Amino acid sequence: MAKASLPVAWAAALLIGAAACSPGAADDGRLPVVAAFYPLQFVAEQVGGEHTTVTSLTAPGVDAHDVELRPSQVVEVSQAELVLYLSGFQPAVDAAVAEHAGEAGFDVGTVPGLLNDAAPAPDSDHHDHDHDHGHDHGHQSMGPDPHVWLDPLRFADLADAVADRLATLDPTHAADYRAGAARLRDELTALDQEFTEGLTDCQRREIVVSHAAFGYLAHRYDLRQVAVTGLSPEVEPTPGQLAEVITQAKAHGATTIFFERLASPAVADVIAAEVGAESAVLDPIEGLAPDSDDDYFALMRANLAALRSALECS
Repeated sequence: MAKASLPVAWAAALLIGAAACSPGAADDGRLPVVAAFYPLQFVAEQVGGEHTTVTSLTAPGVDAHDVELRPSQVVEVSQAELVLYLSGFQPAVDAAVAEHAGEAGFDVGTVPGLLNDAAPAPDSDHHDHDHDHGHDHGHQSMGPDPHVWLDPLRFADLADAVADRLATLDPTHAADYRAGAARLRDELTALDQEFTEGLTDCQRREIVVSHAAFGYLAHRYDLRQVAVTGLSPEVEPTPGQLAEVITQAKAHGATTIFFERLASPAVADVIAAEVGAESAVLDPIEGLAPDSDDDYFALMRANLAALRSALECS
């Protein structure tokens, strides 16, 4: 479980020392932006462009949910002009933002209309009854499905909100930030069209996944996710849950059981063996794999290819 915070004296000493020796944002004129995990890093880089320096608190290969912050990262949070995070997704980040970010903290979950109506019902049918509406990390309730970036059009709305916040912080470059968001929206709209066309004519609409991370994607493209567990990838399924998913997978003729790139495929492999299916990656894009050259668009297109194969789309 992630630590709630650094010892007060230790953190205070680090922050005082850093403030004394750090060059800050004024040296090169770029806004220091801290992003809690990869999708927020990606959108900040795309919108902020040359006017920002973006740092992620979640390193490639690290499970975004359980990230623990180093003292130097807490200092980065304290010095940033903007800290993009999603409340409840990463308890250690929530604590650092609450204690050290001040007005720089921007909970993207507060963007109007961003997190709603896609999870878990009616687009998913998961069986983690203890966590039907929550992300269970340190007993913090997650609320609705946070994986909004898996819907390209909602992700474009998030980009607009980031552009607005950057424009407020740096009015001199406001037009550039809004132009960056507009370019990203164009690319995301094209990606949405690829998904819409690619998933229109398929033999099946059900996707069997290791955890219910795909509510927004399913909602946008008229799919139905059958998930082994709820929103938390760490919750171990009970034998009854496994049996129920196996029954549904057989009933729907599933040929592929999906697992996450940064998680163990063990549960998916068990279900696949029982069903007579194969297991494959469907990436929730919470983080990057180590040494990966892929970006958000490459990972989303890989997801589209995996879905088309699994659902036998023409």
